[in-house]
Amino acid sequence: MFPGDFLWGVATASYQIEGAYNEDGKGESIWDRFAHAPGKIKDGTTGDVACDHYHRYREDIALLKELGVNAYRFSVSWPRIFPCGKGEVNQKGLDFYDALVDELLKQGIKPLLTLYHWDLPQPLQFHGGWTNTDTVQAFLEYAMLLFKKLGDRVELWATFNEPWCISFLAHELGEHAPGIKDLRTALQVAHNVLVAHGKAVKAFRSENPSGKTGIVLNLYPVHPSSESEQDKEAAILSDCYRNRWFLDPVFKGEYPQELLSVYQKLYGDFAKDYESIQVACEKIDFLGVNYYSREVVSHDPKSILKSKTVKVEAKRTDMGWEIYPQGIQEILVRINREYGPIDLYVTENGAAFKDELKDGEIRDYERIDFLKEHFKNTYYAIQQGVPVKGYFVWSLMDNFEWAHGYSKRFGLFYVDYNDNLKRIPKESARWFKKFLNNEISLEE
Repeated sequence: MFPGDFLWGVATASYQIEGAYNEDGKGESIWDRFAHAPGKIKDGTTGDVACDHYHRYREDIALLKELGVNAYRFSVSWPRIFPCGKGEVNQKGLDFYDALVDELLKQGIKPLLTLYHWDLPQPLQFHGGWTNTDTVQAFLEYAMLLFKKLGDRVELWATFNEPWCISFLAHELGEHAPGIKDLRTALQVAHNVLVAHGKAVKAFRSENPSGKTGIVLNLYPVHPSSESEQDKEAAILSDCYRNRWFLDPVFKGEYPQELLSVYQKLYGDFAKDYESIQVACEKIDFLGVNYYSREVVSHDPKSILKSKTVKVEAKRTDMGWEIYPQGIQEILVRINREYGPIDLYVTENGAAFKDELKDGEIRDYERIDFLKEHFKNTYYAIQQGVPVKGYFVWSLMDNFEWAHGYSKRFGLFYVDYNDNLKRIPKESARWFKKFLNNEISLEE
């Protein structure tokens, strides 16, 4: 019942699956540096080998073909292209993505290419990383090279994946590379990333007028824990922090005033930066929505946001995230109402569960239920007139789950880390294949 031209795919990210971290001229990324630092990754692992996708990409594209998807979202490793972040191009790195795209198209699979999924070249970090406006220029150089090299075959391009994580998770909370804990730094990073996005979209228009470009945001419905005015106000500020800090610049060229005024009181010099955010409002062709859960908040006078997260009674994934499928409908409908009309793609949705290999099988029925309910709610959004054009399940296979290492499994295919990284289809992969082949409905 989904539209006939709907894209059904799966998603991955370069550092999480590629491995080959120092092969064929690839430079060091901030995630290579972060993962090798003691105590940063919960299980003490790194992405040095990951799923070895760099050497097995044809095998993995065969998995896509086996599933029956017609699209695949992947990201490019910037330091594989520019080992120093800028300057000399690593031809072998470029050749890898050239061959990857060709193989996808050969198998009838449409690529959605993400330029930046967090693996900044470490040499740029030595000079301040995303706090330095020189990094914006280096990103444009990198983006333009890929536009020219792959633009004849790749139609769909995303500039950045989850700027909230690039800025706040990595530079305020310090949980991701480069592991900085400073709110003012995080705000500068968010600003520069948004400016880089806008400039890259403008550059894309000049190079690939027939292609389509957008950005991928991780979005959360934010609900007050009660009907009290204080809890409602807390939800408004949390929504600005989680969602509108990136939605408003991309679609309106401005930061949300409710939170901007809070930051201006904290940092008097912040006012001089924010006006240039108009650059971020370059017209995009689509918005990618990554959805995993919602946030419930209550008033907290000690917090900058005057809010704190409340844990409600609910079924949860292995990440501890509440399973809240109606939230995906809520987000899609809201984007269409407040920022649309614009084509939307669910660029990530999935769940980690404690998958166990028993007698050669992984019976992940919880994941099947999770996907069913999220597919349904996406369809309900389409029925309400929301132009959702595609859905990418996270993820094709188990991989390096950032600060959690290999302890969390999101894949449709089980990766046996003890047996030559063997890929084994989970029950959810079989179910997804049947769904794509119209052998089963969402009601079964």
